[in-house]
Amino acid sequence: MTLGQKIAWDDTVLPFQLDKSDIRGRIARLDGVLDNALAQHDYPASVEAMVAETAMLTALIGQTIDLRWKLSIQIRGSGPLRLIATDYYGPSENGEPARLRAYASFDNDALDPDADPFSQIGKGYFAILVDQGKDMAPYQGITPLAGGSLSACAETYFAQSEQLPTRFALTYGRSQEPGAGESWRAGGIMLQHMPKASPFVARDGGSGDEGLLQAGDILNDDETENWQRANILLDTVEELELIGPTVSPTDLLVRLFHEERPIAYDPQPVHFGCTCSEDRVRQSMSIYSARDIEKMTLSDGSLTADCQFCGAHYVLDPKTLGFEAENYDDASD
Repeated sequence: MTLGQKIAWDDTVLPFQLDKSDIRGRIARLDGVLDNALAQHDYPASVEAMVAETAMLTALIGQTIDLRWKLSIQIRGSGPLRLIATDYYGPSENGEPARLRAYASFDNDALDPDADPFSQIGKGYFAILVDQGKDMAPYQGITPLAGGSLSACAETYFAQSEQLPTRFALTYGRSQEPGAGESWRAGGIMLQHMPKASPFVARDGGSGDEGLLQAGDILNDDETENWQRANILLDTVEELELIGPTVSPTDLLVRLFHEERPIAYDPQPVHFGCTCSEDRVRQSMSIYSARDIEKMTLSDGSLTADCQFCGAHYVLDPKTLGFEAENYDDASD
C-alpha cells in the first residue's frame, strides 16, 4: 500500500463510548511502535503479520484496563509459529505514554510461506495475563485458538472468560511513503458491550467452535439489537480509514457512529519500550548455583544474555552471578 505522510494520531489509542448503545470502544493506530518491535528481528512475512496483529490487539485491550503495571498476550501453538508474546505497560503517570513490546518464536524450516499465517500457529491457546505489580495477585485467562484469526480468538476470549461481547476490526501491513522506504502501519477498532451487573453464566455451552461462547450467547434481546446495529456500522469501515492519513480517529468515530452519540476521551500515546536491564538479568540468574553458572559460561570466561524483545546483549562476569556468587552481597545491592 502507498500512503502519505505520518500524522499526529500515529501510535495512539483513542477511547470512546457509544452512549445510545451502552458500548465502549477504542480506535488505535500503530506506526513507529511496530517498526521498532519488528526491526529487532528478521521475521518471515507470515510471522511479521501475526506479530503485528497481536501487537494491535494488545494496544487496544491494554488501554481498556485500569492497569498499574503490565498486560501480556501469549499465543502458543503446535505449528511452526510456536509462540507470540506481547507486553503492554500502562503509563507510570498521567500524560505519560504506554509502552509495548513483542516477539515471536518459530521454526523457520517448517513455515509454509504460501499458507495463511494464522494456520502456521496450529492448535493451541490464546492467553491474557494481567500483572498489577508487587503484592498483587496476577490474573490469567486462557481460551483455545478458534475462529480463523487472532482477532476472532480475542473475541472468543472475552465472550468465554469475561462474558463481554467484543468485536475487532483490524488492518495492518507495510506501507510505502513517497521518497522513503517501507514501514509498518496498523489500525484497528475495538467494540465492547459494557459489563452487566449480573454476569451471564452458560449452562450448555455456546454457539462457537467447540461450544465456546459468542456475543449472541450472552446478550438479551434489547442488547442484541444495539450490538448488531453497532456491528453493522463497523462493517462499513474501510482499510484506508483505519490506517490512512486523511481521516483522523475522531472524524472516523463520527463517520461510523454519529447516530449512536459517540463520546471521545483523551487519547493515549503508545511507544515501543522494553524493561530489560542488567539488574533484571542478574535477578533472573540469582536462582542458579555456581555449578549451573559454570555450565552457562563461555570459553572466554564470560556469560552472555540476550533480550528476546529488544535484542539487547549483556556480557556478565560469572563470578558475580547466582546465589553462590563470590561477591553476591555486593552484586545484589
